Amino acid sequence: MLFLLSLSFFILLNLSVSPQMSPLLTTITVKVVAVDTEMNVFYEESVHFDRDLPEFGTRGGVHVHKDGLTVTSPVLMWVQALDIILEKMKASGFDFSQVLALSGAGQQHGSIYWQAGAQQALRSLSPDLPLHQQLQACFSISDCPVWMDSSTTAQCRQLEAAVGGAQALSCLTGSRAYERFTGNQIAKIYQQNPKAYSHTERISLVSSFAASLFLGSYSPIDYSDGSGMNLLQIQDKVWSQACLGSCAPHLEEKLGPPVPSCSVVGAISSYYVQRYGFPPGCKVVAFTGDNPASLAGMRLEEGDIAVSLGTSDTLFLWLQEPMPTLEGHIFCNPVDPQHYMALLCFKNGSLMREKIRDEFASCSWSEFSKALQSTEMGNGGNLGFYFDVMEITPEIIGRHRFNTENHKVSAFPGDVEVRALIEGQFMAKRIHAEGLGYRVMSKTKILATGGASHNRDILQEKGALSSYSPGSSSVALKLTL
Repeated sequence: MLFLLSLSFFILLNLSVSPQMSPLLTTITVKVVAVDTEMNVFYEESVHFDRDLPEFGTRGGVHVHKDGLTVTSPVLMWVQALDIILEKMKASGFDFSQVLALSGAGQQHGSIYWQAGAQQALRSLSPDLPLHQQLQACFSISDCPVWMDSSTTAQCRQLEAAVGGAQALSCLTGSRAYERFTGNQIAKIYQQNPKAYSHTERISLVSSFAASLFLGSYSPIDYSDGSGMNLLQIQDKVWSQACLGSCAPHLEEKLGPPVPSCSVVGAISSYYVQRYGFPPGCKVVAFTGDNPASLAGMRLEEGDIAVSLGTSDTLFLWLQEPMPTLEGHIFCNPVDPQHYMALLCFKNGSLMREKIRDEFASCSWSEFSKALQSTEMGNGGNLGFYFDVMEITPEIIGRHRFNTENHKVSAFPGDVEVRALIEGQFMAKRIHAEGLGYRVMSKTKILATGGASHNRDILQEKGALSSYSPGSSSVALKLTL
């Protein structure tokens, strides 16, 4: 039997964590999943960074620096975690010789800086030693920025100014400048640590870094993960010279040319053949980011929506003709290189639902559900938008209630409040999705995941995503799960 080995370096925000966990804990583990040719999972294993590698001193898999903005992870911790998980598989009797191909996903926006001479070290690995012992001197930056880092505001403004503003950058790269995006992280390292940058011969994303470990040479960055860098022209699938020049010198040669997300980037390194028994012909398919991998893994098609109802709410969309805006992200589609995907994140998700539940229903979800059941679709024309913390999409705070005459009011009756919250949340999601180019189709499916997806009454209101008509006082439900 032939097998596919899939390596996922980080759990996806809001899709794989429990609703009680902070979304900051999405970088806590390396996980391996093996499936057969029928896509049946027959092996899983994981390594928890804080628990299994305490010597690196991480909390939630990261180091939060004194400024509270800089957040990094030790590169060698990731390498050693791979050593541990492969040794666990070997000890369990896993038959590596049956692995036909492997690929994987890594947290989007993290970056790794390979020291000059590192590729030669990758190519000459000894099967007698674990990876982490042989790669200790291979990184010009030992603690690398990850998606949680928000210390590059100055670099973001510089990048936007260089290309004609935030909207121009969004049209070019799919997103306005974001602090966690890799181009801005590279610019900060070049400005604050030029010596380390000059000693860097290659810059990888977390995904292409993991693929490089298996290849025994530098793996290219794929289109989908690369489109989360503020550097890739999403229409032409090439690095933007204006963006590269704004960030750092000689950056294009340090990144290498990007490739389609489904590319076979090479055969597995002889290190794994000799140490673990992988077949020499085992193919390494380009690794991608966790967000694009989620769109592929959930098997979305054009017109479909995946909505994760967690601490924050996240929307994944398949788009054919994107319209980049200042809100949300447009990435290259990992499945079809001619299409795109969109991602929208709403910070006021389950925590906001829990607050309204506690205020109205005394911590009871059953009472919350009864309120939804007892009120009519469309809420009699009453509508509310609830942002107790500063929202991402849109950037706004406060509770905003409007009655049937479209007048702003200070309060609703309890059952009206509950429905106003839920309907408002899903209407807002559709409005912002349409702003990015999303259109409802006859075959549209809405796939729900995350903690709140267990509530069937909330799921019924999710039909507002596909059937709400602006200006109508009712919400017709249409939901395919």
